[in-house]
Amino acid sequence: MPQFTCVSPVDDAILASRAFASEIVISDAVAAARTAQRDWRAQSVSARATLCHAFVDAMLSMQDEIIPELARQMGRPVRYGAGELRGFEERARYMIGIADAALARVTSPEKSGFERFITREPLGLVLTIAPWNYPYLTAVNSVVPALMAGNSVILKHAAQTLLVGERFQMAADKVGFPHGLFQNLALSHDQTARLIGSGGVDMVCFTGSVEAGKAIERAAAGAFIPVGLELGGKDPAYVRADANLAFAVENLVDGAFFNSGQSCCGIERIYVHESLFDAFVDGFVALTKTYVLRDPLDPATTLGPMVKASAADFVRRQIADAVAAGAKAHLDPAAFPHDAVGTPYMAPQVLTNVTHDMSVMRDESFGPVIGIMKVSGDDEASRLMNDSQFGLTASIWSEDVDAVHTLAAQLETGTVFLNRCDYLDPALAWTGVKDSGRGATLGTFGYEHLTRPKSHHFRLDTKA
Repeated sequence: MPQFTCVSPVDDAILASRAFASEIVISDAVAAARTAQRDWRAQSVSARATLCHAFVDAMLSMQDEIIPELARQMGRPVRYGAGELRGFEERARYMIGIADAALARVTSPEKSGFERFITREPLGLVLTIAPWNYPYLTAVNSVVPALMAGNSVILKHAAQTLLVGERFQMAADKVGFPHGLFQNLALSHDQTARLIGSGGVDMVCFTGSVEAGKAIERAAAGAFIPVGLELGGKDPAYVRADANLAFAVENLVDGAFFNSGQSCCGIERIYVHESLFDAFVDGFVALTKTYVLRDPLDPATTLGPMVKASAADFVRRQIADAVAAGAKAHLDPAAFPHDAVGTPYMAPQVLTNVTHDMSVMRDESFGPVIGIMKVSGDDEASRLMNDSQFGLTASIWSEDVDAVHTLAAQLETGTVFLNRCDYLDPALAWTGVKDSGRGATLGTFGYEHLTRPKSHHFRLDTKA
């Protein structure tokens, strides 16, 4: 029977293999989800909140098992594992907390003889397709709000983190969600496409690559269902002349190399004002040299392996091509003893003398490499920041808030940060432009995308 397998980047061990769901199982899951949703949508928001809070509690109760399990599945050091669950809780609790207001009836201005209002109606069955790089954080963005909005949910998780999907199911089962309301299914790409195109689901929430996003849109063509896409990024940072240099260096090193650079909103290119450039590069390189690359199950490790050897090979090729075209590499991989070509263990790299003709400054790297360019000021920086097919986030490092307001208005991006990066605030819409995606999760906008407006136009006086 066809199956998918999770191979650990830590040591190439097979962690788990699961058979793909049969067509009968998929059909039964859809039927059960629709039955459960009919009753669930009739529950009060407060009743849904009680179960969803319990679901979060159940997930957090598994933290001691989840942290090393996550490291084995995708390589993030165990010292950072609790952070993913803290973010999971922050987003889930926030979205549960605002549900009453976000889903409340909207009344129109009073008009004599009429009652007019709009309700937010659940879409029905939401399919969440989650990635491996932040497997709890990305999934929760849609799973919990979808449930709070009165929908049922099917979760299709990445093969690399198939155990994460099972943890979601364990938590759902533990708290007693109605049968069929939440289901984790092991699906192939073809099965997923057929499910989307069949009309079996009412919305797709996808996080992943641009090419996979295009495949999702093709599958949904003609099904007349909304598709939320959070895709790739090549997120820039700009360090202005008035930036707090030490603060910018510390946070941008973390923004570039946390999770081995495998973050859709991680920093992938940096533009630094010419007056700070040399000092910034020196500080950035010095701090990067302190990273410890080795087994992510070791608490001292600060940089784990990339998810696969092929992903590391792609980044190595980007670096080699850039150096061949004139870029300067500032780090010697030999200083990181676990770095080995042909494995997922890859040393971080800092490049200067880079240009936008190079893949490393143009194409998503999704790995521990950063290119840094010198700029003359805001105009050049904004032009270069916008010179990308992507537009997920951009960060500016400055003490001049008024200047940043002006600059932010010029940037083609879903989120603009000032003096921070690589973070999702659940109170704000998480969205992208250009090839970074469509739609929004989190905040009140997240609920708008998981529901549809239903207008009520009542004429009260029939005697006139």
